[in-house]
Formats: sequence, C-alpha cells, structure tokens
Amino acid sequence: MSLRRAPGTTAADGRDPGGRETGPRFGAGRVAGVLLPAGMLAVALTVGIVVSGGAGDEPPAARTAAPVADAPFERIGTGDLARGVTGLQAHLRAQPKDARGWAALGAAYVEQARTSGDPTRYPQAAKALARSLALQPQDNDTALAGRAALAAARHDFRGALRASEAALKVNPYSERALASRIDALVELGSYSKALAAAEQADGRRPGIPVFTRYAYVLELRGDIAGARRVLGGALKSASSPGDTAYVATALGQLEWSQGAYARAQRYFTTALDADPGYLPALEGRARTQAARGDTKGALPGLEAVVDRLPLPGQLVALGEVYEAGGRAADARAQYELIGTWTELARANGVDTDLDTALALADHGDRAEALKAARAEWGKRRTVHTADALAWALHVNGRSAEALPYLATSAPAGCRNAMFLYHRGMIERAAGRTDAARASLAAALKINPGFSPTGSRAARAALKALEAS
Repeated sequence: MSLRRAPGTTAADGRDPGGRETGPRFGAGRVAGVLLPAGMLAVALTVGIVVSGGAGDEPPAARTAAPVADAPFERIGTGDLARGVTGLQAHLRAQPKDARGWAALGAAYVEQARTSGDPTRYPQAAKALARSLALQPQDNDTALAGRAALAAARHDFRGALRASEAALKVNPYSERALASRIDALVELGSYSKALAAAEQADGRRPGIPVFTRYAYVLELRGDIAGARRVLGGALKSASSPGDTAYVATALGQLEWSQGAYARAQRYFTTALDADPGYLPALEGRARTQAARGDTKGALPGLEAVVDRLPLPGQLVALGEVYEAGGRAADARAQYELIGTWTELARANGVDTDLDTALALADHGDRAEALKAARAEWGKRRTVHTADALAWALHVNGRSAEALPYLATSAPAGCRNAMFLYHRGMIERAAGRTDAARASLAAALKINPGFSPTGSRAARAALKALEAS
C-alpha cells in the first residue's frame, strides 16, 4: 500500500538520507553515511535464505531478477550483523562462486563501516561487490545496488546515482536501489527530482526505508507537518523492535529540530524501549537533555555513543557539551580526534570535505575549513554545502563574500536553526543588523537549544543587536 494512501506495510530498514548523519539528522551535513545508505539482512534471515532469495520483493509478474539480500541491514544490532558477516564468510569459503553471497557480504561490510565508524571496511566491501559482478556481470542488480550504497557511504553521490539507476534497469523494484537513488539526489541538491524519486519508490516499494526518506525530502522542503504525517504513519506500520526504534528515533530527531523537546524525549524513550542499545536514540536523548540545559545528564549518553561511533558529528557534539560545562581540555581532545578520523576515512576512499569543513570552521584550522568547503561546493551544491561554505568564509573574516550563499543555505521558510544561526551571524558581521536580528530570533524560536555553544553565541549576539 502506498504511503500516499495509508502506510500499512512493513519492511526492513533503510537509512534516512542526509544524515542524516549521521547520526543522521544530528550530523552537520546529515548526509547519507550517516548518515550512510546501505542494505541490511533481516535478523531472521539465515545465510541460506540470503543467498537463495526471499519472497515479497515485488509482484511476481513484475519481477525481473531474483531478489537477494535486498532488505536493508540498518536496524540490526552490531552483534547480529557480525554474526551475519561471519556466516556469509563461511558460506563463501564453501561456495566461492556464489555471486549473490558476495553481493550480500559487500552490503554487510558497508553497514559494518557505518555502524562502527570504521572506514577500513569499505575497501573490503568494494572487493566483495567486484567479485560478485565478475561472477555474474549481467543482471546483477543486487551487486549494483550494493555499489550504490558503497558509493554513497564514501560520499560519491554521483557514483551512487549511476549505480542505483543501473540496478533499477535490471530490477525496478530493488528496495536498496530505490532508496539509494533518493539519497543520491538529495545529496546532490536535486530536491525536486528527489521528491519525484521518493514518490516513485513509494508506488513501487512502500515501506519504512522509503517512508523515512520521503519524510526527509518533505522536511528539506519546509513541510514539517508532512514529514510528521509520513513518519507517524511509518511508526504505526512498524512491526519489529528494530523498525520501531528506527522510526521513533527519526520522529524524535524531527521534533528536536523544531524545539519540541518533550515530544522528542518521548519518541527517543519509545525507541530505547524497543532497542536499549540503539545509538541514534541514545544520541538523540542526550542532545535533547543538553538542549534543555541538562549538560551533565547528557554526558553519559554522548560518551557512550562516541565510544562506539567516533564520527565528526558525534565528536563535535560531545566536545561542545564538555565546552559548555567548562571542560575545555576535554573538549579539545574530542575536536582533535576529528583529524585522526578524517585521515583514516580519506585513506579508505571517503570524501570527507563537508565533515571537515563544518568541524574545523568552529573547532580547528579555519583556513583548512574554507579549503574543504570550497572543494565540496565545487562537487555538489546543496543547502548543506552552501551553509558550510558561507560559514567557513565568515569565520575567516570574509562575511561579505558569504552573503550570496545565504539564499541557498537558509532560504525563505527555512526551519533549520543552525542554518539560520549561521545566516544571522554572517548578516551581523556584514552590517545587516535588521536581517541579522530576524535570523537569530528565528533560529532561537525554532530550536533554542540547537547547539550548546551555538545557542549561547546566538543569544549573546541577539542581545547585543537589540541593545544597539
């Protein structure tokens, strides 16, 4: 049943784009990575089922290729994922010519990299997927969809779009390929095309992976009510603890972004009741505590997240909570780790320019932040890259140069408090005091606790503007 009517179907998970994230929605760029699109094996599936194909991928009359491991991996616990990888490795030692098994293993490696923050799995994923395609070069939509997920995880969104479209030519009902195409279009800034792709995916494969992406596209277009409606329907359709945790967390992140902290907290509680170890929910609950002024209470949750997922967005979040609590040395230690992760990620084929630009602009080498932001803007022109470039120009004392990018980063109707905060600070530095006052006031009205340090700076700047 299509979401445009009533979401009554369930499916295995797929990550919301841009985030997502990563930490999908809380990450600075919220790109698929985090926040990144990858397939996942449902916990209940055995290796035998994975390599032989499952039922229900699309109407039998329309099926163009045997569905294999097309259900996303994303809401599986790390232990279950590890056991799935071990099982696939054992299976492939016994049957090394199984193209489908290699494709499933490649997708699993991508997901391991995403859930652990360890990019060294990406080269292994590339090798497994290449092996699958060498064994079955024709009609191998599973491996092509896996390549789309891998490309997106490495922030090669044009490559992800090409691979997803190639997979859909073979199997128009491939859930992973449909989801990856939406992700890629979002991350390339093709928002109208992303909406059309989400609507098409909803018609072909309605389910939680599509619903969450559909909601994010609506959110980017400023339709918060529409995003709530879609995610609410998705939560009602969730039938497993993993689905419940995933969708409830997405709702919590949406409510947090709009300053509705009580509702956000309830959704994060729902998610953690379903899956007590779900890291995005732990992070969301901690960020909500920090937004409500309980920085001490937020620390255990963020520390637990960073212990297992030391990505730039999470490192910055913990560092800013330390900073807000007067623990400057501890904050610096977190910020310094971003460089270590960046080097490791780049060595394994990940484009880290957006992550680097955002983190360094506030907490590192500002000249390097500008260099990275310019590089990313040259590759893709999105609200996130426009925001990163504008902010990097500002912190380098070039606020007037940043002004032209504000129409893209924080257009009329923008509901992103961080973007509006950046806009207001840039306008203030450029002498546009009335506009700055309006932008900063809007940021704090939408989400008064959008950042432990940024919110404080926004309030101080607004107070100064009102006094002048």
